[in-house]
Amino acid sequence: MKKYLIYAMVAVTGVALVFATTAPAKRQVVHVGNLFLADDGGISPSALPRHQDAPIVAHLKGEIGTLDGSHPPAVRTVNLDIDKTIAVNAKGLAVCRQGQIEARETAVAKKVCGEALVGSGVGEVEVAFPEQRPFSAQGPVVLFNGGVRGDTTTVLVHAYVAVPAPTAIVTVAKITRIHRGPYGMHILARIPRIAGGYGSVTRFGLTVGRQFSYKGAKRSYLTASCPTGSFKTKGQVLFSDGTTLGETHVFPCTPKG
Repeated sequence: MKKYLIYAMVAVTGVALVFATTAPAKRQVVHVGNLFLADDGGISPSALPRHQDAPIVAHLKGEIGTLDGSHPPAVRTVNLDIDKTIAVNAKGLAVCRQGQIEARETAVAKKVCGEALVGSGVGEVEVAFPEQRPFSAQGPVVLFNGGVRGDTTTVLVHAYVAVPAPTAIVTVAKITRIHRGPYGMHILARIPRIAGGYGSVTRFGLTVGRQFSYKGAKRSYLTASCPTGSFKTKGQVLFSDGTTLGETHVFPCTPKG
């Protein structure tokens, strides 16, 4: 059996919902008709200062499926608004260029752009070719800092897949600072076709965050504060069959200080 490795973060999958996860973990499920989307995860530490940003690591778990067990449609785009108390800061972090990791295996990509690594995990994809029984496979996902330009931070999502010949796929996600009520960050990811359009992301688990030094000072790729005791996220996922799933998720946190 050929290995079909995931090449999308559903955020990067809800490649991108990574920044929507907060602690403690609380699974939430939304559905339209037969299709459902579940998100889950957390950030550590869960207790954060009220009025000062502190380093965090985000954890994401998610699932996409159907109530009757049939093959789900593929994710096409993910749009996500994140609470203004959560921030990404890649200034001073090493930058990976897309050309450096294209057509390279995962181990080689990590060797070339290891200093720009900001996250990793695994994903599962289900492939359903015509007149064949669907099958699933798991594979690694790695995230690299793609640089900062103005208010936008780029994340490169890399995976190595065989469809049918071995090849590297790089997905680009854009994270932009916004001022929209309770939200301060917007994530947009457009997910390429998997296995010629016959593959769909079904599960993912990702960890994002790292600390680094810039001009002699310690920095964190992700930071957060907890002034109100909760975070709010709002997202919308568009699928290949035209279905749109929207969700607003409020997560608790513990203010300290």
